[in-house]
Amino acid sequence: MIDSVRGRLTLFWVAALAAALVTVAALIYVLMARALYNRIDENLGAVVQIAATSLANDLAEGQDYEDAARATAAELSSRQQMLAIYDTGGRLLAEGGRDEDLEITLPDLQTIPEREALLLTVVEARDDDDRHRLAIQRVSVPPANTRYLIVAGSSLEPTDEELESLRRVLAYVIPIALLLAGAGGWFLARQSLAPVAAMVGRAGRIGAEDLSARLPVINPRDELGLLAATFNDLLHRLEESAQQQRQFMTDASHELRTPVATSRTAAAVALQLPHRSEPEYREALAIIEQQTTRLSRIVEDMFTLTRADTRSYPVRPTPMYLDEVVDDVVRAARVLAGTREVSIELATVRSAAFTGDEELLRRLVGNLLDNAVRHAPPGTAVHVELGEESGRYVLSVTDHGDGIPVEIQPHIFERFFRGDSPRTSAAAGAGLGLALARWIARTHGGEVALTRSSPDGTTFTAVLPSRETVDTTGLSGVHA
Repeated sequence: MIDSVRGRLTLFWVAALAAALVTVAALIYVLMARALYNRIDENLGAVVQIAATSLANDLAEGQDYEDAARATAAELSSRQQMLAIYDTGGRLLAEGGRDEDLEITLPDLQTIPEREALLLTVVEARDDDDRHRLAIQRVSVPPANTRYLIVAGSSLEPTDEELESLRRVLAYVIPIALLLAGAGGWFLARQSLAPVAAMVGRAGRIGAEDLSARLPVINPRDELGLLAATFNDLLHRLEESAQQQRQFMTDASHELRTPVATSRTAAAVALQLPHRSEPEYREALAIIEQQTTRLSRIVEDMFTLTRADTRSYPVRPTPMYLDEVVDDVVRAARVLAGTREVSIELATVRSAAFTGDEELLRRLVGNLLDNAVRHAPPGTAVHVELGEESGRYVLSVTDHGDGIPVEIQPHIFERFFRGDSPRTSAAAGAGLGLALARWIARTHGGEVALTRSSPDGTTFTAVLPSRETVDTTGLSGVHA
């Protein structure tokens, strides 16, 4: 079994060429042999006709039956051409040019035709390799319609020797041609696959710690160049994925460290003295409860997005009314908004029938509201509006904060992203809410986008198809 591609290509090339050469050689041999033998048959037929004409001329000149036969045989026979003339009873009248070892046995006289020659191949008695071709025909010679039996013959030995020489030439030429073709095919395969060997060597040196190396692209227009370019694109995507993973781990550890450190500090301060008053313990526990709640939310969002990345989050679509979901989330959010002196104003359509994962949709609406409340100045209102346009539900959430700078707007849906603007630095979020909201919207066939941002406020809009069912496989995970 040949393991290398180069060896298999060479073997295939040699096998295909061998089949082609053998087929062509056999065809050439068969056609040449047929042409040579047909030429001999045609010559013998012509000799028979010439002999009949000679007999007619001799009889017309007054020669008798047997003298005409002897004269014709002597005239037309030679070392290369045998001619024998019989009477209709099979008695030999005259012959010439016959080898001593060639014995002629006439077939049944009734089977010999008159209009065309009967062609036979016979061999000499002492040499089976020396064959002769015979043409036998009955003729009726004018003017008295005298009947003769004419046998013309020719040795096949020269023709057989020519064909034998052709076979020897082909037997030598074909192996030599295959040997040269195999060597050339091996060389061409080696040259053609040299870029593959270079790519294998380069790929072997690429490790998980350094994905910046790329494969050499020798000819970008051929298949190997296209393969190398495609592999380089794959390496680029792997490098980006690895960078995102490292960044994710860095950001996650940073975000998780803050609530853990705050909780530990609060507990340590509370335990520094052997006795504390109840308000002091309650204050420490409130801090711990607040930080653990934040920690739980970060972990839950990270877990959800991780499962979304692996396309394993169990999305459970059920019939519902989207306006009721929005209404419930707004009522719950008003509690947090009240602590920040922010009000929430709601305007929705009624009977907004929808099919989707209710828990995920609540998180989508809740994340948008939480984002707006955290960035809304005290004493202002957050406006929530649910409408229907062109077969789509449009949910817009507007706050009256400072807005998002233009330079960081393209990054706001990235995980753990928080810009340095007063709006973003003032908030205590982990930077996962918008990324999660976009994934939920896309899972339901929709989208979340920043539709307006200015010093007067910011509006986020979620668009969901009103008559489309959620993707139940949960394969719409976004790598924000």
